[in-house]
Amino acid sequence: MHQETGNSRGVGGRRRAAAWGYVWGVVLIVAAWGTLSPAHGQQKIGYVDTEAILDRIPKYASVQQRLEKLEAEWRSEIQSQRETVQALRDEFRASELLFTEAERKKKRAAIQQAQKKVQELRKRYFGPDGRLYARQKKLMRPIQERILTAAEEVATEEGYDYIFDKSEKVLFLYAREQHNLNDEVLEALGVTLNEDNQRTNDGS
Repeated sequence: MHQETGNSRGVGGRRRAAAWGYVWGVVLIVAAWGTLSPAHGQQKIGYVDTEAILDRIPKYASVQQRLEKLEAEWRSEIQSQRETVQALRDEFRASELLFTEAERKKKRAAIQQAQKKVQELRKRYFGPDGRLYARQKKLMRPIQERILTAAEEVATEEGYDYIFDKSEKVLFLYAREQHNLNDEVLEALGVTLNEDNQRTNDGS
């Protein structure tokens, strides 16, 4: 039996990419833009890993659960429709010789209509502008805005000109742990850090 499945990236990966792709780009935040000038010498650059930050925010786990529940419901609906198509095909093949030409034409039309509904459901729920994308965009926006605000606070208070998102399509050949601002952003978000999650002074 054919099962309705996602692509190879997986549900979580697709959701994270969709959630952040239209917000981040390459630069997460530029703070105090007006202060950038040759007189200030080298620019101060830090980075965060938004995937790691998201995993520490309880609200994100709740959003994921809601989206996964919706996705499961919609995939179940599509699978049910696929089974309807298969049942119509099986019926047609089993009794084709007994049908009149008019009946054959009617049965074929019913199969085509059922197949068309499968495609319509897939597009409605999982297309580029489908319900899953729209719902995750709506649910993720408040979390995105909180992280952006927290990153801007850290950048302003600690004098960073740029903060990059390490989890996005930015090539990091090397990055000092001392420039990792995850803890600072999480603290700005009000997320409690225990000793296991905090960086040590030597960056280990």
